[in-house]
Amino acid sequence: MFSQFTSAQIIVVAVAILFVVLIVVATILEKRKTKALRNRFGSEYDRAVLTHGSRRKAEAKLAGLQTRVDAFKIHELGAIERERFVAAWQTLQSRFVDQPRAAVTEADNLIASILLARGYPRDTFEQSAADLSVTYPRAMESYRAAHAIAVRSSGPEASTEELRTAMIQSRAMFDELIQTQKPIETRTAA
Repeated sequence: MFSQFTSAQIIVVAVAILFVVLIVVATILEKRKTKALRNRFGSEYDRAVLTHGSRRKAEAKLAGLQTRVDAFKIHELGAIERERFVAAWQTLQSRFVDQPRAAVTEADNLIASILLARGYPRDTFEQSAADLSVTYPRAMESYRAAHAIAVRSSGPEASTEELRTAMIQSRAMFDELIQTQKPIETRTAA
């Protein structure tokens, strides 16, 4: 059957088939990369796509962000630091009843202090939030909302209900940041 084709025609067909196979493989790899980033970053992936205008730009930005954060020397809090932050949280939470605006602002500042203590660099809120999204993507939407309310709380724009919500959202991020990683349990053979 192939005897009626010239060797040049066979080479052209082989190159065309190879080209199609490469396109299929590249498409599959790109879909896997997208799925992995979407799974890792959750709603932050969608936010990045909206912010950067395209999936490719967003994925490049998220991959760069992951590389950036991997270079940080992030560490857990020591027991004494953790207790100090927990005590500070309890104090500001108890002041919420009498001074909700101040408590929300202090909660936002306390989270920034924990980030510094854990090894995150001092940066703008947006950059800090982007850095945090690598490790805590599921908590970021609430954290961003809490921060926005904290910024607005200095004026009369934030209602008491919004301030309460901000405290709850800040508490969720606080809990994420102060928790210790549980050691992997080793099983012994019986």
